[in-house]
Amino acid sequence: MQVSDRVRAAMAATPRAAHLPDSQRHLASLDMALPLFRGATNSQPSTVARMLDSLDVPIGGRVLDVGAGSGWTTALLAWLVGPTGSVLGLEIDGEVAAWGAERLGHTGRVWARLEVADPTVLGCPGEAPFDRILVSAMASHLPEQLTAQLSDEGVLVIPVDGQLWTVRRSGSGLDVTRSGAYVFVPLIEPGDPTGAVREQ
Repeated sequence: MQVSDRVRAAMAATPRAAHLPDSQRHLASLDMALPLFRGATNSQPSTVARMLDSLDVPIGGRVLDVGAGSGWTTALLAWLVGPTGSVLGLEIDGEVAAWGAERLGHTGRVWARLEVADPTVLGCPGEAPFDRILVSAMASHLPEQLTAQLSDEGVLVIPVDGQLWTVRRSGSGLDVTRSGAYVFVPLIEPGDPTGAVREQ
C-alpha cells in the first residue's frame, strides 16, 4: 500500500496498542479491525492509513474526527496537524468517548480533544468550518450536514455505501472521488436511535 511519508511517520509515532483494551494489545500489529467494547471497533491500520492519505491533512489545519472511538485516529490527526492546528474528535457512545479521551490524553497532544457527540447534531457546526473532516462510520449517502461544515477547499473522507469517498469543496460545489470496498460500523445520524442509516 502506497501512503505518504507523513502518514507513515504519524502511525509510527502513535502506537495502535495504546488505543486498544489490554486483551487486544497483543494483536495490534495485525492488519485487521479489532473490537473495543459496546460495539465499537478499532479500524484496520491499512484502512486508516489510506483514509489519512486521502485526507491530506495540512500542518496547522482544523480537523473534525467523527466516530473517534478509541482516540487513535484523533491522535494520528493531531500528529499530522501539529501544535499549531486543532483536532476535535466526536464519539456517540459516552463510555467509549471517555475511554478514548483518556488514551488521547496520554499522547500529550493537547491541541486535540475527544468529546461525546451531540446525538441531535451530526458533526459540530458550532465550531465549523473545518479544513478536514474524517468519518470512521459507514453512511448510505453523503451527509449534507458534514459537507456544510467544510471550509473553502476543505476535504471530507467518509465511507459511503461500501466505498471510500473523498469530497473536496471547490467554490460552491463538491468534487467527489470514490475508491475501494470497505466495511465500517453504521453512521448514527440525528433522529435515528437504532443506529441504522436512513436512505436519503
